[in-house]
Amino acid sequence: MDHSPLDIRLLGRYLESQVNGFKALKVAEKFPDGQSNPTYLLTAESGQYVLRRQPAGELLKSAHAVDREFRVIKALQQSDVPVPVALHLCEDRELIGSLFYIMSYEQGRTFWDPTLPELDAAQRSAIYDEMSRVLAALHDVDIESAGLQDYGRPGNYFERQISRWSKQYRASETETIPAMDHLIEWLPANMPDDGGEVSLIHGDFRMDNMIFHPTSTKIIALLDWELSTLGHPYADLAYQCMQWRMGRNDVISGFGEVDRKALGIPDESEYIAQYCQSRNIGSIPNWNFYLIFGFFRFAAILQGVLKRAIEGNASSGKAFEYGALTPKLANMAVQLID
Repeated sequence: MDHSPLDIRLLGRYLESQVNGFKALKVAEKFPDGQSNPTYLLTAESGQYVLRRQPAGELLKSAHAVDREFRVIKALQQSDVPVPVALHLCEDRELIGSLFYIMSYEQGRTFWDPTLPELDAAQRSAIYDEMSRVLAALHDVDIESAGLQDYGRPGNYFERQISRWSKQYRASETETIPAMDHLIEWLPANMPDDGGEVSLIHGDFRMDNMIFHPTSTKIIALLDWELSTLGHPYADLAYQCMQWRMGRNDVISGFGEVDRKALGIPDESEYIAQYCQSRNIGSIPNWNFYLIFGFFRFAAILQGVLKRAIEGNASSGKAFEYGALTPKLANMAVQLID
């Protein structure tokens, strides 16, 4: 981890006055890059904490809304969704140059490879059961009781998302991709009735955004709430289930070609059944639509990454590799139509 340019003395004095029990900040270390909101491990006499802030410079209006992240983590404190303890939100931009919040530091394990090579088959199976349980718990959160009824626009989620990502894709188009043109026509014409279902959704629900207990398969914290909003729960579920169809070298590292049974990893249908059982719902009609939407949205996002790379504004060294996946993802979606 890198030592940060935060003013330790100034920040330490401030946190002692705002965070109950906080005492004598000693060091702030930045977690490795790769997150759009810089995140720091604070070590103080009173223990360890995490600070998450907006990046420096001009920001898009709705981007990097760390105050929204803090709000949702705070709202979930007493829920069945494991989150860090939300300790303090600082809205004074003068102190460190941006909004930031402080949360508890949850010490545990992060798994980067969804095939979980470091575990045995029984543990792998338990990890996937735990993920489907937490996703179900998230989608069953009572939005009104949690005070999140205005956390996003309720209803017509897919209609709005398809329109948004179609426009984003057109704005970042660098070549004609027939499969994307087909999807932009097909998706609005084949939208199922969403039944008016609205849930709190995470937006980036995947294994490496979770902290697992140091020795058990229990999730102790779901992190990175930057894309959370009110939306349709099956968008979250389909986003995660894309892994079952993607290869080992794709951006979302998948396991489309591995022997899942031998590894103890459930099939997609088993994972969905477990989720449905946790939520006490039947099967999911129109499942293919949600998967097709997931692949389309991801393809549109990666096209934006490619466009920024071509213009010399790449946020990742792998930007061109990511962009090259757009036609592949779009073709996977079109195959699901057929």
